[in-house]
Amino acid sequence: MGTYAKLKVGVLTSSRADYGIYLPLLKKLNSDPFFDLEVIAFGTHLLESYGHTVDAINKDGFRVAEIPGTMSSRDLPVDIAHSMSATLSAFSDFFNQTHFQLMFALGDRYEMFSAVVATAPFNIPVAHIHGGETTIGAIDNYFRHSITCFSKYHFTAHEVYYNRVIEITGERDHVYNVGALSIDNLSQMKFMEASEFQAAYGIDVSKPSILFTFHPETVNYKRNKNYIAEILNTFKRLENYQIIATMPNADTEGRMIRNELIKSTAQMTNLKLFESLGSLGYLSAMKYCSFMLGNTSSGFIEASYFPKPVINLGERQRGRIITPNIYSVPINSEAILQVVRKIEKFNPVNIGPIYGTGKTAEEIIRITKAENINN
Repeated sequence: MGTYAKLKVGVLTSSRADYGIYLPLLKKLNSDPFFDLEVIAFGTHLLESYGHTVDAINKDGFRVAEIPGTMSSRDLPVDIAHSMSATLSAFSDFFNQTHFQLMFALGDRYEMFSAVVATAPFNIPVAHIHGGETTIGAIDNYFRHSITCFSKYHFTAHEVYYNRVIEITGERDHVYNVGALSIDNLSQMKFMEASEFQAAYGIDVSKPSILFTFHPETVNYKRNKNYIAEILNTFKRLENYQIIATMPNADTEGRMIRNELIKSTAQMTNLKLFESLGSLGYLSAMKYCSFMLGNTSSGFIEASYFPKPVINLGERQRGRIITPNIYSVPINSEAILQVVRKIEKFNPVNIGPIYGTGKTAEEIIRITKAENINN
């Protein structure tokens, strides 16, 4: 490349969750004259029922390309399959009309997989973030490893995942263990004061609180109705806590879980539901909560920063690294309550910076420049 030519980079984001993780990297890409950045928003970002979170991306000042019509309003298996097809079709048209020299993809979602598949005929190199991780209880596991196979560059969060990417791809070239972008976010964040959080969300986090997120188990999706019933029964027995709940993502049976949570607010005054708290609100809630409950990946990476006790439910995240602050239990009320009593008696140990020291975005930028200057 000449010294005056910018590298045209796209960043694929399909949900509030991956956008929040990307943010430290997006800020550095956007401010570096080496890069010509465009954020490509699709999936639940464009749905009103999920908060139309593309508005937050625009508000942050990034140049955004919106790819509508990639998500179904339903969440049966056939609807998920149709969404995958619609995403592939929409991105085929988009890439036919645009030119990118590098595309960033994060994680393991089915819609992210479809967008990445569309890059292949156009020979757009993909840089995959958070490859090599394993979640046996979710179909995301298939998509994550498949995205790895479609990608040229790999930025992993831990040495274990670095080695797994090498195992999957059969080569070490272009594989880098850089840590997790979420740690960058946390190390730079000015968390909300408890009074600010109460003013914004109406919750006094100085009182005992649980931060809860439960996504459907998509391998055994027919069991999700029983799972949410067991969880709601547990909530009734945790009346001494206020439960700060964020809604599940767009997976099979996700809307059923949403509806059950919404119905339960009429009987449980301690249950507070939010479509999204935003990155600052969510991580501030994590800082103040007594413990986390559910099956979200943030209970593995972000929670390690504080560290915060985590009760990890069921099989969705099975295969991830289990640090000493994490208690994995079946989705059973008695099992959950037993761990709650244990957490109330003990403080978690210091587990150290296993996902990096807050320099991940800086490393990704450095490596991306070196790779693309030399090619």
